[in-house]
Amino acid sequence: MRRFLARVLEPARAPLAKGVAAALALTLASSTLAASASTAAPDDAGPDRRPGRNAWFTSWASSQQGLAPTPLRDQSMRMITHLSQGGDAVRIRVQNTFGAAPLTVDAATVAHSAGKDAATQGRPLPVTFDGRREVVVPPGGEVWSDPTGLRTTAQDDVAVSLSVSGTVVPGRHDSAFRTNYLTPPGSGDHTADPAGTAFTGTTGSTLLVSAVDVRNPRLRGTLVAYGSSVVDGTGSTDCGPDCDRPGANLRWTDDLARRITSELPATRQFALANAGIGGTTSAATCPGIGESVRGLDAAARLERDVLALHGVTGVLYYYGTNDLPAGCDAGQIQASYREVFQRLRAAGVKVYVTPITPRPGYTDQHNRDRHAVGTFVSKWNSCAGTCDGILPFDQVLEDPVRPNSIYPPYDTGDGVHANITGQRALADIVSLPMLAASARP
Repeated sequence: MRRFLARVLEPARAPLAKGVAAALALTLASSTLAASASTAAPDDAGPDRRPGRNAWFTSWASSQQGLAPTPLRDQSMRMITHLSQGGDAVRIRVQNTFGAAPLTVDAATVAHSAGKDAATQGRPLPVTFDGRREVVVPPGGEVWSDPTGLRTTAQDDVAVSLSVSGTVVPGRHDSAFRTNYLTPPGSGDHTADPAGTAFTGTTGSTLLVSAVDVRNPRLRGTLVAYGSSVVDGTGSTDCGPDCDRPGANLRWTDDLARRITSELPATRQFALANAGIGGTTSAATCPGIGESVRGLDAAARLERDVLALHGVTGVLYYYGTNDLPAGCDAGQIQASYREVFQRLRAAGVKVYVTPITPRPGYTDQHNRDRHAVGTFVSKWNSCAGTCDGILPFDQVLEDPVRPNSIYPPYDTGDGVHANITGQRALADIVSLPMLAASARP
């Protein structure tokens, strides 16, 4: 097996420049494959998404959305990731997207996890970057590791442990919907510890690790769920009054991944990665967008959070519920849809879209705009020829008596997000034969 080098991508400053710079970086990386033996091997190239040519598929993802409030100092972290599909090796992506200083990772490991605490099942395996244990991730950059021979199966939990040197403010995904683990500041490298005793601190966020790939030539692609908090998983731990189930992996994307594994034939198996970020919008032009999510609209983060993943053949697009209260009208939302859909389809990625789902507080004008966007999405069952299929999540969630609210058995109580029962209902409405059409021959 030829050695895979870590890929480092430098971001541009403005959202538009970010997409251009990332696309240029990927193009330059691809063009140097033939020119130098020190570049990534051919099956590491992002643009070639054909199964057989690329046996790597992103099986888990967690999009970075900002910096953690507390810095790390010479300590270790253990992030629990839940794979949608398995394979005979894994590799990880570490990002410093929002960092202002270089990030030094002086050790990394992967291991099986029971998903219940910081202990691993078996001794952790070392992870290397271009053959070395240590890697420096520049400000705004990212790295992919070399392959590590950890065999996994669908629905496995994998503990990814990193040790950082110096004092850094890590990038994070705010809501992991599970517990992750930290050693105390100054405690050094505990990435190889099978026991979890050194990991005395906890966090409800996912730090630094943003994707896990599996090597599995039998998979036919990676589907990416892309959207705001309903994609991210808000409500997926809610099992009723005074009942909470963090770490149970009960998001609708988790339920859909299990359906794919159990219901599709072996020749049509997909990985499924979640690229949701709460509070984000499809359009960048909504006047009421908050500073915490500015620059995280669908077009601005598309390259980093979708197209830079591996083996992507389809996107499940679930946006719009935040656009309306943030002041966007139907025209702005549809324009953002068309831009993103065009970029995805130009990359050979199929797009499946849900009409905007209900929300309390929608005004009459909001409902007119929601209706207009829903009509556009449903036209010809293909967003007027700009997407490839419809996910009727609005019909699943809408209360037939109060159209601005969620059907009560599915409601977390906020009228916006689905509880565990509702998450399962969303997964169950998805047409697997439709998704299977995105498989590469």
